[in-house]
Amino acid sequence: MSTKENAAISQLLALLEARYALRVLWALRDGHAQTFRLLQDSVGGITPNTLNTRIKELREAGLVSHGGDGYSLTVSGQDLLKRLSDLQAFAGKWQLGQVKKAAAPAPAAPSSSPAPAVPAAPAASDSAESSAPAPSAPPSSSTPPADPAN
Repeated sequence: MSTKENAAISQLLALLEARYALRVLWALRDGHAQTFRLLQDSVGGITPNTLNTRIKELREAGLVSHGGDGYSLTVSGQDLLKRLSDLQAFAGKWQLGQVKKAAAPAPAAPSSSPAPAVPAAPAASDSAESSAPAPSAPPSSSTPPADPAN
């Protein structure tokens, strides 16, 4: 993407990231002009001052116009919403996925002491000789017998 293309998308995103900007455009999507008050009700929760600011910015950007019947989208505004309309289908699928993810049982938490991945090493008292097969003859007489008292 060229620097010029980056600048254009950055400028558009900055405009659309402004609070309620997309909602104002979305409220005008049906093609019918809306008065200031009707547009404020359509957007919902927007103060008159904020709506006035957004309308001014969107008019300066060539996305919204004001006529005798009220505010409406320009051809550029309609084109933008046409391109953004795929977001509605995506949003529905995305939301469904979020609901499914929230309803799915959480994976089991790992135990505090996980099972060893390899067999445990022989204890220190065990020796390599003890793992060898036992000799068939009794120990030589040079080794004293173990003291049963110990």
